[in-house]
Amino acid sequence: MGLKGFVEGGVASVIAGASTHPLDLIKLHCQHFLTDHLRSPTSTACWTPFHWCPYHPNPRGAAALFSGISATLLRQTLYSTTRMGLYDVLKHKWTDPDTNSMPLVSKIGAGLISGAVGAAVGNPADVAMVRMQADGRLPIENRRNYKSVVDALSQMSKQEGVASLWRGSSLTVNRAMIVTASQLASYDQAKEMILEKGLLSDGIGTHVAASFVAGFVASVASNPIDVIKTRVMNMKVEPGVEPPYKGALDCAVKTVKAEGPMALYKGFIPTISRQGPFTVVLFVTLEQVRKLLKDF
Repeated sequence: MGLKGFVEGGVASVIAGASTHPLDLIKLHCQHFLTDHLRSPTSTACWTPFHWCPYHPNPRGAAALFSGISATLLRQTLYSTTRMGLYDVLKHKWTDPDTNSMPLVSKIGAGLISGAVGAAVGNPADVAMVRMQADGRLPIENRRNYKSVVDALSQMSKQEGVASLWRGSSLTVNRAMIVTASQLASYDQAKEMILEKGLLSDGIGTHVAASFVAGFVASVASNPIDVIKTRVMNMKVEPGVEPPYKGALDCAVKTVKAEGPMALYKGFIPTISRQGPFTVVLFVTLEQVRKLLKDF
């Protein structure tokens, strides 16, 4: 049962991640400001939290929307497979056999634990993904030009040390805990409520409706830490030069001071526009995979 949950979650996560990768790329560009001189104070691009980012692919055309796709696939394989599988294990362990139900508090706890473990496993791929996605927005002379996720991980290890693969790991873990707890717990809770009230039968309609609820909750809960994580992971660190941010807290304080509290919800529309479809594809695919593997 445990291994099966990892396989089901992994397949669903890879499919969801690959299909929504362009939306994730747009979200990242809306959340991250590379340097102050690259942005005019009067610019409307990503200026308000609910303003759509006018992202334009670089000269490679539409292919640029899939920048960093190899890192996304590796991230989903490591991070999402782990968190989905572990959540499934904990859910089966903590479900009351008499009522066949699990309290919301237990669902949240399972999400927090599984999200933390998954993030620790997948952080190197997460760092590589953020850098590869943001590379097209950097000045040509500052671009890293990673050829693949393997090349990215190799260059980071050689140039910045192995520890760089876990840069921003505290943020990644915190974000993963929040996302997993809010996303998986709210999906299960919404699905149970829909079925208990007899609003829909246990089919694709219920799965889609519960997924939308889960996607919205996860977006609201995770956007602030996602903004900070993106900036910390993508900051340029040079020998002898003080880094832009000393850590997550310093980044949060500087961001709020310079841009106001609502800067933490910068790119919210791209976030929910990506999180919504991702969550729907994730859970609808997961339910279908479960049906296919129910006899195994």
